[in-house]
Amino acid sequence: MSNLLNKAVIVGIGATEFSKNSGRSELQLAQEAALAACRDAGVNPQDVDGMVTYSMDTNPAIEVARGLGCKELNFFSHVDYGGGAAAGTILHAAMAVATGVAKTVVCYRAFNERSGARFGQAMSTAGMAPDARAAAYAWTLPFGLMTPASWVGMFAQRYMHLTGATSEDFGRVAVADRKHAATNPKAWFYEKPITLEDHQNSRWIADPLHLLDCCQESDGGQAFVITTPERAKDLPGKAVTIRAAAQGAAYDQHTMVSYYRKDGDRPLPEMGNVARQLWNDTGLRPEDIDTAVLYDHFTPFVLAQLEEFGFCGRGEAKDFIKNGAIELGGRLPINTNGGQLGEAYIHGMNGIAEGVRQLRGTAVNQVENARNVLVTAGTGVPTSALILGND
Repeated sequence: MSNLLNKAVIVGIGATEFSKNSGRSELQLAQEAALAACRDAGVNPQDVDGMVTYSMDTNPAIEVARGLGCKELNFFSHVDYGGGAAAGTILHAAMAVATGVAKTVVCYRAFNERSGARFGQAMSTAGMAPDARAAAYAWTLPFGLMTPASWVGMFAQRYMHLTGATSEDFGRVAVADRKHAATNPKAWFYEKPITLEDHQNSRWIADPLHLLDCCQESDGGQAFVITTPERAKDLPGKAVTIRAAAQGAAYDQHTMVSYYRKDGDRPLPEMGNVARQLWNDTGLRPEDIDTAVLYDHFTPFVLAQLEEFGFCGRGEAKDFIKNGAIELGGRLPINTNGGQLGEAYIHGMNGIAEGVRQLRGTAVNQVENARNVLVTAGTGVPTSALILGND
């Protein structure tokens, strides 16, 4: 059990617009988002003494700090595994402020992932050093598994085989996300809901994944300010408590291609690892969660996450999500901002922002009396998640 329970808070959130062509550098996006978070918190950037980001980000902490006008940094951290690190940044910041290593920490993520280097393109080991990373890719790339969609297509096929889930079940996640995005002016797919028929008629990407099972590629930035509850009392921003945060990997973990586990193993045990930590640290249970932001870069992973966190039994997510259960007003509204399928793909950071808004009572699709929000990070890789609370 960790010793971080309720010892850190998020006091500021900030973001750029989400687009397909930002027209400016990734560093500028990071600094804009960080400055907006400081303003939201009522924090002078000169007082920021910690920075956290994660891999696949081109913005070094010292560059962001210099642009913000920070006096000095006492703490900086760079968390691994791309989108799987989203909630991990909050964990690292919370550890820093709870232990006194830093007083005020900014977590950020910014990229031109649509107009610049696109993560959805085919991978290649060309130019890679002959190291462990290249060796790992050598087990998949030569056999045609070259894109994230192809990697997840394999996961989805196995999940369908184990649970009886269908493409339509995956489509219900996309429909719910796009329904929420349709009422969110910040979302790329604002006023553009879809039907299950639209999902089924969208073109194939990697069987069984349709186009509408796959998240967007987006430009934009998102940032947060984290400090202690005591310091937050002197700030004008409404603080949201970090009840717990955790990272997790599982036995025989691979990056997006954990295909080598035993047939009887759960589809997503690394998220089960994280779930166990969060429930143990907080004493909360699935029934205590009022809304969740579940990492939705590909729809099949949402169903597996519902099972790993115990919202339903193994193989029962396909039934759990029927009849609007994951839409606003349902038993567990998820991704009320539209998620990465509907709002933007900012590697999960915009999902954390939605969790904060829900607890502040400022979300566009507000869940009534929200007190506990679960937010998860990237799936298929070593991952992280957190529970935010409203005391």
